[in-house]
Amino acid sequence: MDDAWPETVDGVPNLSGHEDTVRAVMRRPPLPQHLAGGVDFGRIRAGFACALHMHQPLIPAGGADLHTARIISNLQHMLENPHDGDNHNAGVFHWCYKRMGELIPQLVREGKQPRIMLEYSGTLLHGLRDMGLDDVFAALVPLAREPDYARCVEWLGAPWGHAVAPSTPVQDYRLHVEAFQQHFAAIFGLDALARVRGFSPSEMALPNQPDVAFAFVKTLRDCGYRWVLVQEHSVERAEDGGPLRDKHIPHRLVARSSEGESASIIAIIKTQGSDTKLVGQMQPYYEAKSLKWEPWEGPHAPPRSGSAGPSPAAPPRTGATELAGRRVPRLVTQIADGENGGVMMNEFPPKFLQVMREASGSEVPPLNVSEYLDSLESIGITAADFPPIQPLFAHRLWQRYETGSGPEKLAQVIDELKREDARFHVEGGSWTNNISWVRGYDEVLRPMERASALFAEKFLGKTPFNPARYRDALFHLLAAETSCYRYWGRGMWTDYGRELAERSIRISSEA
Repeated sequence: MDDAWPETVDGVPNLSGHEDTVRAVMRRPPLPQHLAGGVDFGRIRAGFACALHMHQPLIPAGGADLHTARIISNLQHMLENPHDGDNHNAGVFHWCYKRMGELIPQLVREGKQPRIMLEYSGTLLHGLRDMGLDDVFAALVPLAREPDYARCVEWLGAPWGHAVAPSTPVQDYRLHVEAFQQHFAAIFGLDALARVRGFSPSEMALPNQPDVAFAFVKTLRDCGYRWVLVQEHSVERAEDGGPLRDKHIPHRLVARSSEGESASIIAIIKTQGSDTKLVGQMQPYYEAKSLKWEPWEGPHAPPRSGSAGPSPAAPPRTGATELAGRRVPRLVTQIADGENGGVMMNEFPPKFLQVMREASGSEVPPLNVSEYLDSLESIGITAADFPPIQPLFAHRLWQRYETGSGPEKLAQVIDELKREDARFHVEGGSWTNNISWVRGYDEVLRPMERASALFAEKFLGKTPFNPARYRDALFHLLAAETSCYRYWGRGMWTDYGRELAERSIRISSEA
């Protein structure tokens, strides 16, 4: 059953057709990861979790004519054009995509307890396979399947095409989430998929338009995810809209729609900005070592009662805090690109080995998020005990908007707040406050919107339809919605995104 379906069908990645199987797998109660991890949570005072994000877009560059060029990985384009820009790094990128398959087994053989979280976009995985780089998969598959390594590596879910949630149509974003799960299962197996319970949004982009945010959280929960990684500056306290009091404990992300519906999911806070130096030099370890114990205070702090609470005479325990009347270790969490920049390409491997050797078995060990959450749950701390947060600016909206008044009234309130304060927006939050994923991208967004609308008209909720044409249109649509076509602004990247969208339109039109 673990090899339930092939990676590709009719020349495109296998992104659809097994939704029922995936849902059944994600409904399985996962084996608590802390039981197999070998970490003594009773003696640790803090922990740190690092994640590596890996991505390459698919581009229509396999030929001289943009309109007929084969769709290839950007990595392949780099290898074939080594003298353009920083394309000379392509060989190092190739190694970066597989090197955790070398470093983790090395540390395990040494008797250490390494940890890493990995997030690979679907476009990268398909591109690597299409290029014939099977050595990457030979290195990665054991990290997902072999127990000695799988306990050290937590794979994270992601939108298949590296789409940004705030400006991707909500029905398409769900397709991205489902497509990634199916593609991942085709490569690594259903048992490995069952352990993928954390989600990493592309560009750390969290929607803050209420209906989009609600759809985002509901999609993740419907697809079986337990927790999501969020950037600290993209959320606020639910009770008063203020900044988070403690960034190193789990929170509960609550999203409300204009109709008054509510959905929530555990949120793990990624601190600071998107700087590969932080993970490249293993800064989260040193930050975790420096944390001091603090009682959790505020209107949502749990009561201190019973024997579970800390004794007033007990000495302070560095790094710990209180949750539900219990003293628990805090967790410093960070994510960075796994291949970009000189620090990540060159300095990260030896620093990772050094820190994992030093921290393994210590009072500040490396952890993965799910095993940390499992350890809290094992002592009776659940999501209900985590402080509630919400997307940025939600507090100001709910002060002005009467719940259940509908989307038209919500749009009116949003317009009023924008006129009153130029800083107010509902374009989502990301790893940087300087990038909007909406403004200035009409040249690529309009074709994407047309492709999305036509795909929905032709296929969504319609039966029967031609499965091969559906897969082809879906592949092109999801590839077109990659964030790179907006991130890099104008020029050839915009042309790439527009061309992919036009191809999806042509395929859907013929359905």
